[in-house]
Amino acid sequence: MIIGLGYVGLPLAQEAVRSGLHVTGLDIKPATVDALNSGRSHIDDLTDADIAAMVAGGFRASTDLAECGVPDVIIICVPTPLSESDGPDLTAVKAAAEAAGKLLRHGTLVSLESTTYPGTTDEVVRPVLEKTSGLTAGMGFNLAFSPERIDPGNGTYGIRNTPKVVGGITPACTEAAARFYGKVCDTVVTAKSAREAEMAKLLENTYRHVNIALVNEMAIFCHELGVDLWDAIRCAATKPFGFQPFYPGPGVGGHCIPIDPNYLSYKVRTELSYPFRFVELAQEINSRMPGYVVDRAAELLNNDAKPLNGAQVLLLGVTYKKDIADQRESPARPIARKLLQRGAALSYHDPFVESWQVDGRDIPRAAAPTADADLTILLQAHSSYDLAAIAARAHLLFDTRGQLSGDSVYPL
Repeated sequence: MIIGLGYVGLPLAQEAVRSGLHVTGLDIKPATVDALNSGRSHIDDLTDADIAAMVAGGFRASTDLAECGVPDVIIICVPTPLSESDGPDLTAVKAAAEAAGKLLRHGTLVSLESTTYPGTTDEVVRPVLEKTSGLTAGMGFNLAFSPERIDPGNGTYGIRNTPKVVGGITPACTEAAARFYGKVCDTVVTAKSAREAEMAKLLENTYRHVNIALVNEMAIFCHELGVDLWDAIRCAATKPFGFQPFYPGPGVGGHCIPIDPNYLSYKVRTELSYPFRFVELAQEINSRMPGYVVDRAAELLNNDAKPLNGAQVLLLGVTYKKDIADQRESPARPIARKLLQRGAALSYHDPFVESWQVDGRDIPRAAAPTADADLTILLQAHSSYDLAAIAARAHLLFDTRGQLSGDSVYPL
């Protein structure tokens, strides 16, 4: 059984069905459950045909715990957003653990895949499961953590061919988790314990977060110094060792990069009483990029003898990542909010987004990415965009993705 049928749980369910396993999915949203049982997908990586094939293979979604039977394996894939205090909100994890506890029997495996801070599996999930079930973790049932590694829109790596890290609260729990994931993943990597598996996920995303912040800050001062950072990165990337290219942008989006490192910062601050300075500095730098984009937009318009207030501004690409519809934590929304606050007449275009709202306000959708505007801002270079045509047509083009060149094009 998989609890949570979103970007993490649904691809896992698909691979489990493909592997010949009987899979039931539990989700709190009736609309999601009804759509899945009718063969309709709600995420980018799975088509309606994929869902129909899953249903034909025995997959069934439900909002009712009583319909889930007595599973041998329970995987928790629910969201872990930030709370108002910037710590992880584990409300959904606790609720899922309570639901799982009601279904536990001797030998059941429970695996948490929701990203969180080290210690969550043992300190938060374990007590709920034991209290609800009356069984003891490591003896009555197996408990492990396995970090999700879903990359929406990645056509090369999916559940099957992405190495799967697992760590249990006991060695026997680790072995049980490894046996299960070995059925749906080609490679299983065992961690020393659940804590190391939890930390591995945060290390992966903190690494990206910090390096993106590095190039974002470099983009700001390289603009002032008259240095083409994009060309510098191109040259540095030719080094066959000791360097991996990261690229600046209008901000960071998705669930992982802008959210997950804060879990680690929260853990360090609350338990050790000192800050994780790298993470907090990276968060500060990346969070200010939308404001920097708007300031640069105002500067470009001012140099063209037009104020931002009243200017026609077109945003191209409002999803957080290229070629997907996912808008989670997209920097397009804070950029739009700041542009509206400064009086811009805003429109957008995105081939994956039919309608778009900012703080409840409908933003007009342009008929084409080459629509007339005083300033066009490229936020996401979707593959369907004819970038050369956009550059040729735009009066002023602010390229935040380093994709274009031309007399009217201005890089981040």
